[in-house]
Amino acid sequence: MIIKRSVPWHARSTLSRSAHVIARIGLALTGAACGLFVAEVSARIDPVGSVEAMLAMMLYGAAGFYLGIDLPQAPPDHHMHLPPRRGLGTSADMLELLTAAGIFLTAVAAVVSISSIVLDETVEASTAGIICLSWAIGATMQIAAGIIARTKLARAVKTAKLALFFR
Repeated sequence: MIIKRSVPWHARSTLSRSAHVIARIGLALTGAACGLFVAEVSARIDPVGSVEAMLAMMLYGAAGFYLGIDLPQAPPDHHMHLPPRRGLGTSADMLELLTAAGIFLTAVAAVVSISSIVLDETVEASTAGIICLSWAIGATMQIAAGIIARTKLARAVKTAKLALFFR
């Protein structure tokens, strides 16, 4: 369970900030491990089989899990207590779905990769390509959701500061 904090970063205790940094590093390492497992299974595809490609997949997976798993929330003054909406929801709901789908795709690709490694099964090149592609799409979805959420948060903070300045 992730604890949602409404306290700004600079107002948190040293212990709370340290816990957050450790958790983010752990998420990045999880993403890197997923990338490594998928790279190992996908090594049958020539361009993916190089050490550089494996390192790139690890870094990309780390970025995906670091940016996409813990999306920042809008500042507390932007929350309104409204009844639940019917239909597709807000843009925040769409971002949550984007990162959730990305996490799901990368996790499935990692589990399939790990199971083939543990069971010592040889994966065909076409299957390895599908695994690699689904993992890359999932990591990209996480990165996109994380960047969009952080950009929206930065805009909201800037707008709030301008509103206070011109008050």
